[in-house]
Amino acid sequence: MGLFSIFKKSETLPPLTDDEAARLAANSEAERQSQQARQREIARATAMKIDAIESAMAADIFNLPEPAWGSQRPARPPRAAGNDAFDAIATTLLLGDDALPLAVADAATPVVEEIAILYANGQCAVAEQMLSDAVAATAGLNSDRTPWWMLFDLYQVSGQQDAFDSLSIDYASTFETSPPPWNAPAALATASPGWAGLTPTAALSGVLDQHIAPQLERLRQQAASSPVLRLEFSRVSAVDADGCALLLDTLRQLQASQRELILVGAPALATLLRDGIATGRREGGDAPWLLLLELLQLQQREKEFEHTAMDYCVTFEVSPPSFTPPQQVAMAPVQNIAASSDRFMLPPVIEHQLGPLLPAIQQYAEQYPALVFDCSRLTRIDYASALQLHSVLQALAAQGEGRKIALRDVNHLVTALLRLLGYASLARIYPHKY
Repeated sequence: MGLFSIFKKSETLPPLTDDEAARLAANSEAERQSQQARQREIARATAMKIDAIESAMAADIFNLPEPAWGSQRPARPPRAAGNDAFDAIATTLLLGDDALPLAVADAATPVVEEIAILYANGQCAVAEQMLSDAVAATAGLNSDRTPWWMLFDLYQVSGQQDAFDSLSIDYASTFETSPPPWNAPAALATASPGWAGLTPTAALSGVLDQHIAPQLERLRQQAASSPVLRLEFSRVSAVDADGCALLLDTLRQLQASQRELILVGAPALATLLRDGIATGRREGGDAPWLLLLELLQLQQREKEFEHTAMDYCVTFEVSPPSFTPPQQVAMAPVQNIAASSDRFMLPPVIEHQLGPLLPAIQQYAEQYPALVFDCSRLTRIDYASALQLHSVLQALAAQGEGRKIALRDVNHLVTALLRLLGYASLARIYPHKY
């Protein structure tokens, strides 16, 4: 027998037992899972390193000081000292108890200014496409929001609610904050598209009771000569049935007379009314319920209206009112302005020069030392008219030392144009807040 024959392997191996086969399979599966786990750990570590690098790069890019809007133009000269008494009065008039944010110097680019000019001159389709491209280029980046706000305003002005809702989803994802609410512009009454002037206002405050009757009666009388009326509820602190009935009757009369209504603080008043009622409780009568339903309808909150109507039906065992979408009602943000009734409201569109708007502004300026222009209805002003208005305001500002001028509730499309034309050097611009 040769030496190697001693160690010669047998031609066939004995078959594995069931236990041995099971152990071998288990070891193979464990090894495979271990290998996959190691690969996942390596992938996660690599991704974390990449994220860290990108975060550092983003911080370097986006934490740089933003250049001022229109930095190529000279800065606004410092305000002269020595007018402390007038400043205090004007601040109370224009800013109220707490100052709203001014139109700040966003990181504007030439494309934003170009879009503002295109929109001002009526090329809305081109402006919309350029804004969509600008928004798409910044999607996912926590960058300048100006194009987003301009596009939101364009969708609202043109009544494109579906596009607005789609943009809202992208906005919430990009900036991790709530998107602006949809506020459709009021359908203008036939007599009011070109109307401008002092807005009759009833600013209700304190307890909403029978003592509001003189204010509401005065507003109804002013409605005979003004197609646009303003009601403010932001300072109402309590309600009773008599006051609710009076206000409800006034709201219905004004709508029946085809007057355009601007409501301030309607959501807060609706909340106050809701807190004072309960399903099945009839104390206080049905006036608070009906006023709540009216306010929900005016705000176009249809789902909440339907739920409240069913509760009203159960409580008073009567048929609930049906929802009818309002046609000539607009909501305005709460602003703490002492003389809110002295606001000069601008028309929805200003184009082809100022025309009859010019003498109306001059007459307003003769009566008031501080000028507050309400731009809540202003959707667009063309380039030539904006230049002319700038010259008019510049002349008015020069008539009295330290004269204050403010433009409030300006949409962001118009704001971009006003800043481009240098309005910030002679007036305070307050865009509506998003």
